[in-house]
Order: sequence, then structure tokens, then C-alpha cells
Amino acid sequence: MGRILIKNVNIVNEGTIVTGNVLIDGKYISKISSTEITASVDKIIDGKDQYLFPGCIDDQVHFREPGLTHKGEIYTEAKAAVAGGVTSFMEMPNTVPNVFTQELLEDKYKRASEVSLANYSFFMGASNDNLEEVLKTNPKNVCGIKVFMGSSTGNMLVDKKETLEGLFSKCKMLIATHCEDEATIKHNMQVYKDKYGEDVPVECHPLIRSEEACYKSSSLAVELAKKYNTRLHILHISTAKEVELFENKAPLKEKRITAEACIHHLWFSDADYKTKGNYIKWNPAVKKASDRDAILKAVLDNKIDVIATDHAPHTIEEKEQTYFKAPSGGPLIQHSLTAMIELHKHGKITLEKIAEKMAHAVADCFQIEKRGYIREGYFADLVLVDLNCTQTVDKSNILYKCGWSPFEGVTFHSKVKYTFVSGHLVYENGHFDESCKGERMSFVR
Repeated sequence: MGRILIKNVNIVNEGTIVTGNVLIDGKYISKISSTEITASVDKIIDGKDQYLFPGCIDDQVHFREPGLTHKGEIYTEAKAAVAGGVTSFMEMPNTVPNVFTQELLEDKYKRASEVSLANYSFFMGASNDNLEEVLKTNPKNVCGIKVFMGSSTGNMLVDKKETLEGLFSKCKMLIATHCEDEATIKHNMQVYKDKYGEDVPVECHPLIRSEEACYKSSSLAVELAKKYNTRLHILHISTAKEVELFENKAPLKEKRITAEACIHHLWFSDADYKTKGNYIKWNPAVKKASDRDAILKAVLDNKIDVIATDHAPHTIEEKEQTYFKAPSGGPLIQHSLTAMIELHKHGKITLEKIAEKMAHAVADCFQIEKRGYIREGYFADLVLVDLNCTQTVDKSNILYKCGWSPFEGVTFHSKVKYTFVSGHLVYENGHFDESCKGERMSFVR
């Protein structure tokens, strides 16, 4: 890896932007200085007029391996991640088979160590009957436990009251929840089936997977967490009403209940179903513009703590089926940072807040060891961005295995130029160095 000096760069870190120099030595940040660093180095990068961010940490992705590799693989999706400035990811357990045992969980870690260009962690999956196995999970080297309180994908719905009580009362590590009430969704689905038959328009998706379904489930999760003092993290908040459940408490490390916003809920609204159709069909659904605006406000007000993608690729053929057959989810990780910078260019969020919500806060929320900040002694997970470089998303520059993006046709006015993962310059102006792989994240718990 050697020694690399990034000089004259605008460092976006811990609420400030300062011009300075950063020395990388091996895996770590060796020195940060506002004055010239004189040292013997192997490479110098002139960062003049560019911005250095801590590498983004995405706490919710679906890379589809094992069992669904026609949609994506750890290798392909991690490669897209680093091209987009995401240096670390946490992947979900709804692969095939579902990750319900410690053995299956370790299989995923082994595979990532062989192929992932980004740092990685994997959630242990909870089912209605694997509590004993869940409780074996090591909090030092596993990011958390995933509970589907709504059957979004596969066979992972946890709907037994006694199971939820057992998980929330006995599990000492972070529980991340997908919150949608299954009974409400099934009722709504029948209403629209009665009206349209099998030809339900995708515009009905946010009415079927409704505000009521989200709030009912999220409020139950919060109630259980408060009852048992559980460390709860609610994923992909999609409604203004759910924001009421969260508080702005400082410091974040002491919060017992935290929440996540996703790029698609910050970017799209129900008006976009007319042109995007199933390509913006997610669970929970993209809802009204007023929901989108309330979620962004909650991010700015620190009621919502982190920004992620819920990156979930499906093939074009799968997405082009009718509403009930088309799966929910879409690929986003390659453009998550540039999408947020585009919102910055429209005056909606600061660069400092982007660094906080996509790196600092994720590290604090999950208690990740020595990542998420630009600090001496921390891993050199770094992203150099040109804020004055346009790129239009099209199939020729999409890196996902599925080959499409809901952002196709969008022109972003910034571009990731360099990405360092644990000190390794893995991405440089469109070219990859795959000689080193990412590392398994560890947690200070």
C-alpha cells in the first residue's frame, strides 16, 4: 500500500471544511495538517479544488449472494460501491438460504474476504424460531441482528408476539428492523385486487404499503425497545408520521433508538411512478412529496440519524413484470453520494451534514472501530470528489450486475475521483486496483 500524500484538499470532516494535507501510511491515516507535510511518499495526489470525505458506510444493502446471484454478487456490487464513494457496507440476511445460523453467516464473511473491494459486515437474520442461534452472535465482529416485521422479501417475516418479545428482551446487540404491518398490507392489497384484479397500477403501491402499515409496525418496535431498553435501529423511514417516533438526543452514541433514511425516499415521490413505474417500487414504498420533505427535515434535525441506500438489485426482466409479480427494490449504491451532493447543490443539505449522516453517524450508531472519520490513527477510508464535474447516468457507465439504475438519464454535477479502502487506492478516475480486498469491520461493544 505504501505512503500516499493527498495535498491541498478541502477536508470535509466533523462539521468543518478546511484546506489541508493528509498522509496515508499503509492502512491508516498517519498525519493531517493544515501546513505542508514533508515526508518520503510513494504517490502524491493534488486535491486542489476537490473535496475529501470520509468513506461512506452503507448500513443496509442486499448484494444477493448466495442464491440470487443472477441479480448481483458481492464482487460486482462492492465494486459499484467503491466507484460511488462507499467504502464499507452492511449486508442483509435475506439471501438464499436465509442467514439463520452462525455457520451460514460465517460463509458470507469468508466469501467477502475473497471478493469484496469494500469493507464489509453482515447481519444475522432472525426468524420465528431461531432465537437461540441469534443469541450466539458475536457483537464484536457482527454489525447487528435483522428483523423483518413485515414480509418484504423471502421467508423472513417475524410476526409472533412471543418471538418479538424474546428478541427485544434478550438480545443485547443492535436490532435493525424493517417495519411494515403485514395485516394492514394484506387488507389493502385485497381492496385494490377487488378494484383492479391482477392489473393493479404501480401508483397504488404507496396506498397498499401505506403510512398506516409503516407507523403501526414502527410504533410497535419503539414500544418494545422502550419496554426492554433494546438497542433498536429502524430502517428506511418512509413517512412523515413515523418521524414523530424519534427524538433529537445528543450524543448519538447514547441513543437507544435510532433511525435511517434512504436515498430513494429523499429523492423520489409518488409523482415519479408515472415515468419510473416498477423501477422505483420499493418496500417501504416511495410516498408523497410531503413525506420526502419531512424525512429530509428529520435528517437535518437529527431525528433521523443515518443515510443509506437499501441497495437491492433485480434484473430488468423481473422489474418489467406486472405490479404483483415485479419484485420491490432497486440498485442505488453507485450514485448515493453524488445524489446527496446534488441535493447540496440545490441548497437542501450541507456537505458537512452529508459526511455526518453517511459516515460519522453510521460509525457512531454501530460503534464501528476506527472508521467513519478523517482522524489520525483511523483506517484510511477516504473519498476524493470533484464538485465541478458532470456525469450523466446511462447503461454504459452503470457497474451493477443488473445493468440498470433508477437514476438513468439524470445528470449529476459531481464525481468521485479516488476511493481509498483501508489505505488501498482501489478506485482512481474510472480504474480499479483489485490487488487488495476490503476488511471485515469490527465493533467497540
